[in-house]
Amino acid sequence: MKSDKKLAVVTGGTAGIGREIALQLAAEGWDLAVNNLREDAQATTLIEECEELGRECFFVPCDVGDKAAVDEFYRGVQLRFGTAPDLIVNNAGVQTWAPLLELQESDWDKVIRTNLKGAFLNIQLGARLMVEHKVKGCIVNIGSGCNKLAFPNLVDYAASKGGVEMLTKSAAIELGEFGIRVNCVAPGGILIDRTRDEAPDYEKVWGAIAPMGRVGLPSDIANAVTYFADARASFVTGQTLWVDGGVFSKANWPY
Repeated sequence: MKSDKKLAVVTGGTAGIGREIALQLAAEGWDLAVNNLREDAQATTLIEECEELGRECFFVPCDVGDKAAVDEFYRGVQLRFGTAPDLIVNNAGVQTWAPLLELQESDWDKVIRTNLKGAFLNIQLGARLMVEHKVKGCIVNIGSGCNKLAFPNLVDYAASKGGVEMLTKSAAIELGEFGIRVNCVAPGGILIDRTRDEAPDYEKVWGAIAPMGRVGLPSDIANAVTYFADARASFVTGQTLWVDGGVFSKANWPY
């Protein structure tokens, strides 16, 4: 029988947006099962911060694009917690930069494998557990502005996130009969260590083009994830929520 505890899986959950999602969930009473490609100091500090919030945090290194590794991760989750997750957040992702005519096949394979196949594997394996344990759970996929628009030099990333958009809708339709909801959160320009390192003027540039007049923060994405995970969203499925300050709703208008 399902206990009153809430359990969330967050992939790629030790840094950036994933870390903020994990910590906000912990602050709202969720126990966590978190993975990342490798174990490092960030994983250790995440566990410590969650424990300081009074929540349990189970970390396992996992390549989300490897079915055997994802199988092993969910076996570990079951052994540790004795049940299925109530929430799965597919946050793990990678990005490469190259024009279409110069993109390496290896980069294409890496991005599709992590971003799209990884989301598929976690949805399929996690949802099987939810069905087995009769958990009416929630799955949130982290998308991108590339769900909607083509960005320069990001053909593999755009293809992966466009796939995540349709995977979200297809999974929502098929899993609805089991009471499992599937939605997508699509960030705009979000200021994290990676984006700051890639472009020192990132905050100024993205803040200037956003109708809201500022760059996004990881907490903005975490707030959207926790909304979808909440009972207030119990009749919301198959949807994408754009958390972008209005950037991707703004027309490219010539005047």
